[in-house]
Amino acid sequence: MKNAAMAMRHLAAAAALTVLTAMVCAAETRGPVTNLPLPRYVSMKAAKGNVRRGPSLTHKIDWVFKRRGMPLEITAEYGHWRRVQDRDGAGGWVHYALLSGVRTVLIEEDMLTVHARPDTRAPVTAAFELGVVARLGDCETSWCEISAGGYSGWAPKKKLWGVAPDELRE
Repeated sequence: MKNAAMAMRHLAAAAALTVLTAMVCAAETRGPVTNLPLPRYVSMKAAKGNVRRGPSLTHKIDWVFKRRGMPLEITAEYGHWRRVQDRDGAGGWVHYALLSGVRTVLIEEDMLTVHARPDTRAPVTAAFELGVVARLGDCETSWCEISAGGYSGWAPKKKLWGVAPDELRE
């Protein structure tokens, strides 16, 4: 009986947190902790990061991100915790110390060719495999400059995950 009551309290707390998170995300376009835009992209600073069901060390670890530099999207903030999701929508709460403002993108097309300039007629400088994590540079309306493995060039923005379609960067 005691375990059932405890389980019910945990379920109620989780449901309340989910509702609160949804309300915060719907009501604001800026994070209540950092005042930075929501959603926004960041990357994994650490080589390994626990992803939890809620914003505290007492919440269960659902899985572990194991790829340094992987781009993630922050969708909510609570204290020192950020709710993140990856390209596939998998996510949860991660401590902010595991995240970096250094921007990266995930290549979404196998053997994506990058060009010397943001133009399909410009010389090809490299080709990146599907799933490569590349550092994000400048972005124009439909092109972004990326680099990985000592190679760089301009790629169509729509073939990258980790940059907003309307995002411009200098």
